Amino acid sequence: MKIGKLLTAVGAAGALALLLGSPLALAADHSMGFFVTSVGIGDGANLGGLAGGDAHCKKLAEAAGSKGRTWRAYLSTQVTKGRGIAARDRIGQGPWYNAKGDLIASDLDQLHISPNLVKRTAVDENGKLVNGRGDKPNRHDILTGSKDDGTAYFPWEKGDHTCGNWTSNDKGSASVGHHDRHGGGNISWTSAHGTRGCSQANLKSTGGDGLLYCFAAD
Repeated sequence: MKIGKLLTAVGAAGALALLLGSPLALAADHSMGFFVTSVGIGDGANLGGLAGGDAHCKKLAEAAGSKGRTWRAYLSTQVTKGRGIAARDRIGQGPWYNAKGDLIASDLDQLHISPNLVKRTAVDENGKLVNGRGDKPNRHDILTGSKDDGTAYFPWEKGDHTCGNWTSNDKGSASVGHHDRHGGGNISWTSAHGTRGCSQANLKSTGGDGLLYCFAAD
């Protein structure tokens, strides 16, 4: 190789190395895109529908300093005919990081197959741990109304899994996941079991408090 070409190649390689090593190149957006709500709405599973759940996520996220993001509650709905709205279809494509900058999942597939979602990482909007199994009170039941893969229940899958599509605090039941991935039986973060009812007292009786998963969908 001629000297001139060698110097040009070395110069280009050096410039690339400087670019890759620059703060601009190394910077990545690890801003909060996932959290477990620190509090529920307080009216059992009556959230005011999907819109009420989304508004609750937005309110808590912005109070914690999040700006300019579109927040969605991880909730599915049921219908009498056809298929309801699936939680997984509402939350964007990822990646999602918690308030501490920990990666929860890079995309929807990882989120529903092998997410980094356990008690240590499933923190609230302020980066604080949420009580789980063994804590008093236990608050690991998170409202989802969803199946393991984040889809909605079919009409022929008997029973109410969404407390009247998140409008009831008395009749029905809701499917919940366990944010700490503990509790016996199915320890899915999306679909561990159903609640005893839809009131605040019913939710608390099985280890919950009307808490939600919130995801940035932008």
